[in-house]
Amino acid sequence: MVDATVGLGGHSREILKGILPGGSLIAMDQDERTLEVAKENLRDFNDDIRWVHGNFRNLESHLKSLQVSQVDAILMDLGFSSYQLEDVERGFSFSNSGPLDMRMDVSKGCTAREVLRDSSEEELSRIFFDLGEERYARKIARAIVQSRRQLPLQNSFQLADLVEKTIGRRYQNQKIHPATRVFQALRIYVNDEMGALEEVLPQALRALRSGGRWVVISFHSLEDGLVKRFFRGCSVKGGDESGGSGVVKILTRKPLRPSPEEVRENRRARSARLRAIEKI
Repeated sequence: MVDATVGLGGHSREILKGILPGGSLIAMDQDERTLEVAKENLRDFNDDIRWVHGNFRNLESHLKSLQVSQVDAILMDLGFSSYQLEDVERGFSFSNSGPLDMRMDVSKGCTAREVLRDSSEEELSRIFFDLGEERYARKIARAIVQSRRQLPLQNSFQLADLVEKTIGRRYQNQKIHPATRVFQALRIYVNDEMGALEEVLPQALRALRSGGRWVVISFHSLEDGLVKRFFRGCSVKGGDESGGSGVVKILTRKPLRPSPEEVRENRRARSARLRAIEKI
């Protein structure tokens, strides 16, 4: 089985309980820091795990390097962990004054600070609107461009404060912080999360054996919409247009949502949507 987003290893621990003895887990994550924590958390299972530091957008090449052609099951949890959110150095949270980095893999790509410094007003507006579904995207982008003429934004608190001053009164009756959608959009953009998801979907379908199951947990409508369309496209004879072959059976007519009890225990689960298919 593949856990393509192992995080701190919570899902993997439960998976291992179900597939052992006899099963084997490929635990993958692009965030090297969380991968090291997962290795420690799952040290009792190390003989049954093959670890991969890498983005799941390269799923097939990762499997090839392990001499694995097909797998029985795949899990993709598209959220990010509390460990990442609370890591001040990463800048994911608007509650802390950390540097505006936001990269899952800190060895690659540009930082959120560089995006905010170098992108045009039009480009910033597009990022916030398309990836964060922020209705005040243009107003926020304009405020950022005006502000950086004096001093470029350096940390997450400065960005959150600027957004709140720009549109805060419009969010008075909403449950989320005014900067939530901006931070989400920047994280998605910096890590090319939608591009990676689009690339991995046909690869995962090809890698899955007949009778195998594939579960995706998403946390916002853009991801969920992409997964839903792909699964539906693969549920008709002939597979999908992106190179997948075979027929799949959709196991979740509508996405599964967390129960009220689970949300009370873990508030961050409130927006989770789980979809599952079986390859026939």
